[in-house]
Amino acid sequence: MFRTALVLIARNEAGQIERLLQSIKPWVDDMLVLDTGSIDATPALAAAAGARVAHFAWCDDFAAARNAALDLANADWHVVLDADEWLISGGEALAALRHTRPDFVGSIELLDQFHDGQQQVARSRLSRVLPGQLRYAGRIHEQVVHNLPLRPLALQIGHDGYLPDRLQSKKGRNKALLALALAQRPDDAYLCYQMGKDCSVYEDYAEAEHFFARSADLLSDSPTWWADLVARRLFGLKQLKQHEAAIQFAETQLVVCAESPDFFFALGDLLLDWAADAPEQAELLLPMIEDAWRRCLEIGERPEQSGAVAGRGSHLAAHNLALVLEGTGRAEEAAAMRQAYAA
Repeated sequence: MFRTALVLIARNEAGQIERLLQSIKPWVDDMLVLDTGSIDATPALAAAAGARVAHFAWCDDFAAARNAALDLANADWHVVLDADEWLISGGEALAALRHTRPDFVGSIELLDQFHDGQQQVARSRLSRVLPGQLRYAGRIHEQVVHNLPLRPLALQIGHDGYLPDRLQSKKGRNKALLALALAQRPDDAYLCYQMGKDCSVYEDYAEAEHFFARSADLLSDSPTWWADLVARRLFGLKQLKQHEAAIQFAETQLVVCAESPDFFFALGDLLLDWAADAPEQAELLLPMIEDAWRRCLEIGERPEQSGAVAGRGSHLAAHNLALVLEGTGRAEEAAAMRQAYAA
């Protein structure tokens, strides 16, 4: 038998922490909550839900806090989650860890809820099920240090920390920590990407473009998060009305992102915005817009891709394409498109 523990760090999470603990409790042997300075009922609620609660003096370093929590948990398997997450499905996979040798790193499927005119879901695979000896490095957006094989586990975890009310409560926190990290490692492409992402989330598109461009310049390969950076950068350039620069960048990504529905969705959105701003270009741009969204449907949903937004390979692209078909006198084809993707 191998002992399994939920491990999390938390501060002022009274509104969320019980949801996480109650969802995980039946499937693990222990729950360790390391409180980093709450002034609300977080520690009391965690203890009432059956967790061991310890305290840590926050030092602007997520890896330091996570590692302290891992040291205290001291289990064979550590399931590392945050208070604004919860188990959707896959408890059986957690229970099975009790009979599984800890010689690999397990990944979970994270379903990020966010709001973009309507509530949507982005998917990503993250390494969150760790053998007991592993630890983290990095002040923020910390990464587990290891050379073990990776194994996907049938675990779905929900996350609502990117919904508007939650975002506002955290505004500025990550940016400040990213600035400290970048001061130490200015040529870290991943940190630049994360800074661009943070700026984009809070609609500072000019600063986001600075960091996305910096990240792109620093890279010599295409990491797993690259398609997410490309789609976010195209959206930001659209918001900045830098259509030509965005198209020039997109043209360099046609091969690298050939199987990313998010890339082609963002490309179609960008081209449509350009057509709206420059009606004289619309006749040239409309076939390209249509091609981009048809390509989304050809690729289909790719939930295994980092940052993939559910629907961009199906109903969201179909909806946009149907609007183009209607606008160009093809109402019957538009109706058929809507019916095909109605579910």
